[in-house]
Formats: sequence, C-alpha cells, structure tokens
Amino acid sequence: MKRPGGMVTVKPQLRIVAIYVLVALLWVFFSDRLLFSFHLDTHTLSLLHTVKGSFYVLVTGALLYWLIGRVVHRMDRLNHLLLTGNEQSLRALVSAMDVRHKETRDHSERVMRMTVALARYVGLDGDALRHVRFGALLHDIGKLALPDAVLIKPGPLTPDETTLMRTHPVLGRDLLMRTAFLRPAVDIPYAHHERWDGTGYPRGLRGEEIPLAARIFSVVDVWDALSFPRVYKPAWPETEVLEYLRNAAGGQLDPGIVAMFLEHYDELKSIGLGESSAD
Repeated sequence: MKRPGGMVTVKPQLRIVAIYVLVALLWVFFSDRLLFSFHLDTHTLSLLHTVKGSFYVLVTGALLYWLIGRVVHRMDRLNHLLLTGNEQSLRALVSAMDVRHKETRDHSERVMRMTVALARYVGLDGDALRHVRFGALLHDIGKLALPDAVLIKPGPLTPDETTLMRTHPVLGRDLLMRTAFLRPAVDIPYAHHERWDGTGYPRGLRGEEIPLAARIFSVVDVWDALSFPRVYKPAWPETEVLEYLRNAAGGQLDPGIVAMFLEHYDELKSIGLGESSAD
C-alpha cells in the first residue's frame, strides 16, 4: 500500500509474519550448521535438536509477544487520538447548540463534568464512563431538529408545542444510532426525561427500567436547570434547589442517586463550575 508521496507502507500483520519467518529461517540454517559441525553421535545430536527446538519456541514466543505488543500499543494510541478528535468535534457542536438554545455559558460541559463525577461515585468506570461522558455531552442533540419558535420560547408552551418538544429524545436517539461509536451513549439522550414514578417520556419507564446512566444524568440536569437562569425562568436560590431534589427523590428522580448527589454535593458542584477536574 502506498502513502501520499509514494511511500510504501506494510500492514502490521504482514510485517510480523515477515520478521517471524526471517528469524525462523536464520535460526534453522545457522543452528543446524553449527550442530553438524561438531560431528556428534546420533543420540547426542537428537537431544541437542530437542533443546534447540525448545529454545527456539521460547525465543520466538517472546519475539511475537513483543511485536504484537508494539502493534497493540500503536493501535491504542491511534484509537485514543481518534476518540479525542471526535470528542473535540462534538464539543464544538455542543457549544454551538448551547448558543442556539440560549443556555447559560458552559451548560453542556458543566452537566457532563458533574455527571461523570457522580457516575464514578455510583461505581461506573472504563467504557461505561466514556459512554456516560458522550451521552451527557449530547443529551439534547435531538433539539437540533426543533424550531427556534418552540426551543427558545420565553413563555409557556402550547399543548402542540409541548408535544413537539417531547419528540427530542427520540430524535436524539435516531441521530446517535447513525454513528457506530456513539450508539452505546444513547441511554442519556433517549431516557433522561423518564421519571422514577413512570410518568416521564418518551416510553414511560419506571424505576430501574430507566437506564442507570439516564438516572444519574437526570439528577444533575434538574440541579442545573434550577440553579441557572433560562429564557423562561430566573435561577433559584441554592437552598430551594437542594430542597426540590430531596422532594423529587422517589417521584421524579432515583432516590439512591439523589442521596449520592447530596452526599457529595460540594465536590460535584466544584467540578461542575470548573474549580476541579472530573477526568
């Protein structure tokens, strides 16, 4: 295969096979010549061939381990660079969405940081935590398909407008399902308006039927929606926000997640406001 500029690249698996075969041929050729040069009896020669073969297996096994490890490390690095690039692109898109939605500055980044931190306290890690990060960042991606007349209306929505607004979780799910690496992050965009008591939307899920990631995010999202001004309301006092969360536990929100949020509130708030890192 040729790179731009005429440079030839070799596939990693072909390179490993070529090195392995070359080492094998050189070993067989030179080790056999060395053994036969000693003019040993048949029994001794057979024994040395066995030792030589065993040593060859050990050495080439170590060589293969090292070669494959190099390739895996390189692939991990490239995958990390790809994910980082994708996340940067998504953050640029989300920043533009926040401006369009007239959200407070840093809204999506703030709820993403707090959700990731709260998910760690709940016990999520690894890939699950990465899916939470992307899902929280893109929680309102479906609103891209909604008209501004509904999205940023300062007054109450009409019944028809409310029905249209409630389509954004399904629209968000449909958008994310088109991209393979975002499909595992669909739980938050699709289910963050479900309620613990089963009266939410779009599916009316109840209790632990609601994906854990969505239950975690919902607590953060409610806190953020009340704590910062929106086009239709001013910010609430902090004491009233926390009291609302306590009262919403077991109705709108998962009571266990609310308790975890309140237990670690000071640290989560600090992370959300960018005073410490969630990563």
